[in-house]
Amino acid sequence: MTDLKRMYRVIQKPVITEKATDDTAQRNAYHFRVPLSANKVEIRQAVEKLFDVHVEAVNTARVRSKARRRGWTAGETQAWKRALVKLRSGETIEIL
Repeated sequence: MTDLKRMYRVIQKPVITEKATDDTAQRNAYHFRVPLSANKVEIRQAVEKLFDVHVEAVNTARVRSKARRRGWTAGETQAWKRALVKLRSGETIEIL
């Protein structure tokens, strides 16, 4: 697998919520959805390579699955991992 393909598998998509937007404005931190198997080093390398920025810190949080029902059918949502990536001051990522 090529290096760039691997980077795109690590950074799946940005998380755009009110909390993430406030975090971007206050701490210059961006939130991304990443695979459960991704570690902080891989996330740092992927963000630096894909967006050409310098990462100061990476924090991760696992989002647990939730029970959901649709009529008689019961199931669970998929568990995922959120990465909070703090950038150097003055650097930004154009998400939209």
